Amino acid sequence: MGKSWRSLKIVAGLFFTIPLTQFFGANTSAQAADTVVVRFGLFAESISVTELRKAAETGKFPTGLEVFTQNLSEQQRRFFLGALRMGLPINVVTINRLLNTQIGTTILNDISTAIVRKDKAGVQALRAGLVLGSTAPQGLSVLSFIAAYPSQRLEINLPQAFMVAGSLNTAFWRTQQFMLTIAPQLDPRKPQISFPFDPSQPGSAQVQILQLNLNDQKRQRKIPVDIYWSTAATFNKPVIVYSHGMGSNRTDLRYLAEHLASHGYVFAALEHPGSNGTSTDLAIQGKTRFLQPQEFLDRPKDISFVLDELEKLNQTGNNPLQGKLATNNTMVIGYSFGGGTALAIAGAELQPKHLKQRCKNNLSVLSLGETIQCVAQELPEDSYQLRDPRIKQAIALSPTTSLMFGKTGLTKVQIPTLVLASSADKSTPALTEQVVAFDKIPSPKWLVGILGGTHLSVKDPTTTLDQVGQPNTPFSGGEIVGEQATDIRKFLKAIALAFAAQMTPEAKNYAIFLTPDYAQFASTATFPFRIITQIPPDAIAVVKEFAGKE
Repeated sequence: MGKSWRSLKIVAGLFFTIPLTQFFGANTSAQAADTVVVRFGLFAESISVTELRKAAETGKFPTGLEVFTQNLSEQQRRFFLGALRMGLPINVVTINRLLNTQIGTTILNDISTAIVRKDKAGVQALRAGLVLGSTAPQGLSVLSFIAAYPSQRLEINLPQAFMVAGSLNTAFWRTQQFMLTIAPQLDPRKPQISFPFDPSQPGSAQVQILQLNLNDQKRQRKIPVDIYWSTAATFNKPVIVYSHGMGSNRTDLRYLAEHLASHGYVFAALEHPGSNGTSTDLAIQGKTRFLQPQEFLDRPKDISFVLDELEKLNQTGNNPLQGKLATNNTMVIGYSFGGGTALAIAGAELQPKHLKQRCKNNLSVLSLGETIQCVAQELPEDSYQLRDPRIKQAIALSPTTSLMFGKTGLTKVQIPTLVLASSADKSTPALTEQVVAFDKIPSPKWLVGILGGTHLSVKDPTTTLDQVGQPNTPFSGGEIVGEQATDIRKFLKAIALAFAAQMTPEAKNYAIFLTPDYAQFASTATFPFRIITQIPPDAIAVVKEFAGKE
């Protein structure tokens, strides 16, 4: 999700650098002030920091680690060496603040179980090494952490390190197991019908952008909005409002905004000031917190405020959108954290009470999306209802749902809802964040599956340029973006247009594009697509089996 989103991922991934490095050949964790000791039962191997630095420079493993590295794959070897070289753009103020949060402390407790210390001060030592390591001239890295670790040697319990590393982002790995199990039920079949036109093609109207800088004085929030529109816009078509992801901005889905606007829809892309790229950049500089609990409530309220302002604009003379903004007939689109926002304003009830127990410990197993949701546990009330009745349909793209809505919050969604899930999504794993959520949402509903898609695949190519060369870890990296994801974006343009059209007199003409047949027709060899309106009965048991594993 752009530069800032990547920075947030790096910060979150920082907590897991140690176990990951431990996983690959002392594996990445070969580290210590002077020496790293990798222990396996009665056996132990030592390696000096000097040798590790040499490995980072030469790309060759130290001889002392051959017993651990000889069976690594080429990909694992590259990961190990890349981790040694990688620096994180985090200053000492930011890292200190992060590590002293409740979530940071819990994660350090989990990771410290793989560190052998007679004084039982593993958490304090990890925290000190990370804070002091971030003051190095080159910034925080595996090597600067080792050099700053408060001991002459860093001793790692390899079996425990494997257990820690093996549990990282368990929701993602459960999704992969689930996909393998359910694969026979997803076999492609040739559609037996023809399609009247191609909804992925742009409309004939020329798109224009009206930029607004709104100010909610009551909540002291300045909200920029880009309104995509064309002369084809009419009051008979819904207004579409977009909510972006955590640490991102309103241009996330610019290509989709332009596509829908070319077909006569007014698309308002707003920016949430407490969770956009600017806010995250300030957090990385240590000037603010990454995410305030209040943001879970303010985001839906941002959308309601923007609709209020659009209604005023609709009644204002001498502006091109006068009489064209059907704000009482609005469709919301949300991506990632914004997908959770979209579901909240569609009627899903926030249930922080559930979070207080789930986020209490063992946070190292959570995905990034789950970790973000844990912030809501600090909200004072047990539940919150933020529905806006002007929202008549919702599209949630890779939404966060598994924790923030508790066990019953999603059952209170009251409008037609489309949920998109990508099978290789590490940030918001499909099984726990979308498939289980979809099963709870009342009909009418649609689940769109992108087999092989990743978390960032739906984003505008101009916002994912920073993904080139990113290391592939259990939490991030390996993203399918840009030109590689062209087919995915094309498919999203088609189904989003078809879904919006269900709120217009053209509904019947577009309904065919929300069917399993169209998904099969649009599928490619690289990305098979699926659309269902309910989880097949024989798959429900599989969903519950995998989703129930904590």
